[in-house]
Amino acid sequence: MIKSIKLRLLIVLVTVVLAILYMVPTVTNKLPSWWGKILPTDQIHLGLDLQGGIHLLMEVDVAKAMEATTDRIAGGMQSFLHDKKMDIVAVKQVEIGELSIRMADAVDMTEVQSMLDKEFPQWKFLRAQGQSLNYKVENAERQRIEKMAVEQAVETMRNRIDQFGVSEPEIRPQADNRILVQLPGIKDTKRAIELIGKTALLEFKLVSNKINPRELESGNIPDDIEILYQQEYDPVTKKNIRQVPYALEKKTLMTGEYIADAKVRFNSQYGEPYVAMDFNSRGGKLFDRITAENVKRRLAIILDNHVYSAPVIQERISGGKAQISGRFDAKEARDLAIVLRAGALPAPIRILEKRTVGPSLGHDSIRKGLISMVIGFMLVVVFMVIYYHLSGLVANLALVLNLLFILSVLALAKATLTLPGIAGIVLTIGMAVDANVLIFERIKEELRLGKTTRAALDGGYNKAFLTIMDANITTLIAAIVLYQYGTGPIKGFAVTLSIGIVSSLFTAIFVTRLVYDSIMEKRSVKQLSI
Repeated sequence: MIKSIKLRLLIVLVTVVLAILYMVPTVTNKLPSWWGKILPTDQIHLGLDLQGGIHLLMEVDVAKAMEATTDRIAGGMQSFLHDKKMDIVAVKQVEIGELSIRMADAVDMTEVQSMLDKEFPQWKFLRAQGQSLNYKVENAERQRIEKMAVEQAVETMRNRIDQFGVSEPEIRPQADNRILVQLPGIKDTKRAIELIGKTALLEFKLVSNKINPRELESGNIPDDIEILYQQEYDPVTKKNIRQVPYALEKKTLMTGEYIADAKVRFNSQYGEPYVAMDFNSRGGKLFDRITAENVKRRLAIILDNHVYSAPVIQERISGGKAQISGRFDAKEARDLAIVLRAGALPAPIRILEKRTVGPSLGHDSIRKGLISMVIGFMLVVVFMVIYYHLSGLVANLALVLNLLFILSVLALAKATLTLPGIAGIVLTIGMAVDANVLIFERIKEELRLGKTTRAALDGGYNKAFLTIMDANITTLIAAIVLYQYGTGPIKGFAVTLSIGIVSSLFTAIFVTRLVYDSIMEKRSVKQLSI
């Protein structure tokens, strides 16, 4: 313990002033303009149960992720056999997780199987039929791919939501490929759901020169051609007014994985928004080569199987830049830029459960939580004054400071206050006064032994110290474990409990002792009011 009363008083004053400064932005929104330049502006964030928002339970379509991986492995096998100078007819996916490799008649199939077994050990040989080999993915590999799809989806959602500007979102993987998403404070739920759920698979494909648009209606489409549509919307009603078909070469020349940045820009002629993309170095080189090889051809920009635009490549485009233009407004362009920056989801997701927590329910929760906190606080204050007289007032001062410190640390740490968090504060109030009760009872024992006031104070604090530390540290350890392994509401409880324990140790031991020592230094106290 620091001996100097002045130094201890300075520590307490500085702590109180800082706590008040951190609490002011939460208490009032009417701060002067200079405040934010030199003083903190962080407020206490309220959780979903206190301020409203949306609760989503989503499921990742891991079968689609497995299907995409199987396609990619098919391409890898084809390239591998091609590099080995093997005469391949086709490598194709016969069902999700199963590939058929068809070789030319002259190829030794035993040699092909030996090479594939060695190069692709995660794929199990199924059967041979003539010049065809069938492989199936191992169960362990399938589970790994599905797990990775969920983890990647969580990370992608987190990146998108962070850029959307939601504070303290809750995004957690659950069992059965599900993901729990809680977004406090969200009012435009439709926009948020669209932003989270958009797959955002960006592809660049060439518009076919072989197909006459009239053939699109006849349905006579070659195997290497696919038909995708550009949606056209009424700028006022936002309704789809028509679909423009495009005959595209199936081969994807480039995907959005090479995007380094995406921003909204406005063209100088009409002021219409578009999304400008910057590719990384590898993507820049690839885009340069694609445009160089296809000058005067139309390059379709496709997002989630919808054609956004299909401009004619007038010249080779170097520098790693491209843009997506379409009939969207600034908000839609901004959301598109967000999902492109955050990356594509590895597989589609679907919403299993959607609940909207209204602000009125949140306000009702806040009111009830505050009422319970005030009632608990007042009961403790009254009891301490009745039972311990003036010493009870000292303990009550510690309680007030304890409450102030807890709330200010929540604002400082940008933690979220939830309804269980309020329960944690109420529990902390009880624990904080318990420390003072222990100290006061030890002081009473010392006084009954006939010791002087000063000796009784020293003895009371010294004897109670270890007991208080034991009780609080074990509770703090339990709170840390709860935070580490608990879910959202339990974490909220653990946060306020942890902050409250540390704060109560400071106020119950350091602050109350300072009050007694200050009084003892200035006055000759022969009898304590306790």
